[in-house]
Amino acid sequence: MLTDIEIARNAKMLPITDIARQLGVGREWLEPMGNYKAKISNRLTDKLKDRPDGKLVLVTAINPTPAGEGKTTVTVGLGQALGRLGKKAVIAIREPSMGPVMGIKGGAAGGGYAQVVPMEDINLHFTGDLHAVTAANNLLSAAIDNHIHQGNPLGIDPRRVVWKRAMDMNDRALRQVIVGLGGKVNGFPREDGFIITAASEVMAILCLAQDLEDLKERLARIIVGYTMSSKPVTAGDLEMEGAMAMLLKDAIKPNLVQTLENTPCLIHGGPFANIAHGCNSLIATRTALKLADYAITEAGFGADLGAEKFFDIKCRYGGLIPSAAVIVASIRALKYNGGVKKDGLTAENPQAVEAGIPNLKKHVDNIRKFGVPVIVAINRFPTDTPGEIELVRERCRDWGVESAVAYVFARGGEGGLELAEKLCSLIEREKPDFKPLYDINLPVTEKIGLICSKIYGARAVEYKDRALKEIKTIEDLGMGSLPICMAKTQFSLSDDPTLHGVPSDFVITVKEVRLSAGAGFIVALTGDIMTMPGLPRDPAARRMDIDSEGVITGLF
Repeated sequence: MLTDIEIARNAKMLPITDIARQLGVGREWLEPMGNYKAKISNRLTDKLKDRPDGKLVLVTAINPTPAGEGKTTVTVGLGQALGRLGKKAVIAIREPSMGPVMGIKGGAAGGGYAQVVPMEDINLHFTGDLHAVTAANNLLSAAIDNHIHQGNPLGIDPRRVVWKRAMDMNDRALRQVIVGLGGKVNGFPREDGFIITAASEVMAILCLAQDLEDLKERLARIIVGYTMSSKPVTAGDLEMEGAMAMLLKDAIKPNLVQTLENTPCLIHGGPFANIAHGCNSLIATRTALKLADYAITEAGFGADLGAEKFFDIKCRYGGLIPSAAVIVASIRALKYNGGVKKDGLTAENPQAVEAGIPNLKKHVDNIRKFGVPVIVAINRFPTDTPGEIELVRERCRDWGVESAVAYVFARGGEGGLELAEKLCSLIEREKPDFKPLYDINLPVTEKIGLICSKIYGARAVEYKDRALKEIKTIEDLGMGSLPICMAKTQFSLSDDPTLHGVPSDFVITVKEVRLSAGAGFIVALTGDIMTMPGLPRDPAARRMDIDSEGVITGLF
């Protein structure tokens, strides 16, 4: 079979104006960036505000494994399959971050015959949104140090600056740095650090903002540090929100592209789900809901992270009501959760599948806690046997849950027809009774406790002294009534990435709690989670190249 990039290169793409026309969007609402991608004007959102919403479908997954689950691939394939059924569907997903693309993942826009194109553009710079977020983030960093250097009239305590610099690349050497060295002309030396752009609060703000004005108001609320008397200092105090919003004036507009089968796709925003809230922009999702009968979106990593944050943060702020959720699992990933090593996953092993199924069951139960109808998508690999697939189907029937095999990697939309048909039937048959997991007015520790016990299955939560002090500061500031954004490993329901399946009798340790006042949530950091990832021993970038004709290889 051809590689992803070879398949993408052979795609018969339509001009982006034709893709927009499928949705009833005229040229006047587009800002084309070449032939095959375009920004959608902010004015269209206002024009569509009174149009009824379509059905919102969330695609999520079991805990990710090295075996592969294929959540984005299934998302794209499902959108293509709905198109084959004659349904008006739009896919709404996140933009890839260049750090993971160059690190482990390679390309990040689906795979096989269920991809979004132009693949090279999407994975490399795309429309510049992540660069704009980086620039806005670092403008604020520069303003902080300049303010201190120019006399510090706000009285910022250099030891309590909490705003980090950002870049869109995995670079562990920048996690902790000293800035301002070199004498008086270079400012005051202080400790600082970098986070990856996808973890920046500016990215979260971009993805939760209702419009440009709301974006500016949220940027102004960012807390950059504290004074000697522990008073918070904001980006608004530094008068930076206007310039930051200006840098983001194009980034706030959703990006329209297409799949291999010319299904419309909005790719916009890219917060990570293990260190941020893991969902594409609210603006893009709302636009998709207004333009289509079915808006297919996804949330990062497993349902314990991305789906929980989608429901408790994004849906809460956006007033969204999901019609259904799809949980993606693969036979290979279930075997891995059942204790099989990566090199043994291709051999038939129904016992290992059985041992890994509880992880799937836990995620099904979690989705049901939000009152959302759920269906399981079995992402098929060539080595899966009929017996192994039937075993998963049988367990789903035991739980009263529909299941469908998705063979979209190899067959595109055709391989997702069973899933699409069953999903449409589920949506017609079962109406959602959606509700968030917790009341945001509860104390911070109670909200964290509910997530850890009900979603992760933890026995208890322990807090480091630093975390407790930070929670007290947040509540003393009157900001305790915000949703919680858990920063946790994606590889386990616990905060220990080595505990697969469904761990029991474990304790979640909260080491640090940060206030993202602009985004509007409280971040609780657990385990060894890093806001600046590092490259692996063998980075994917080593196998990437471009020839004299501009042909790219190795992107995936």
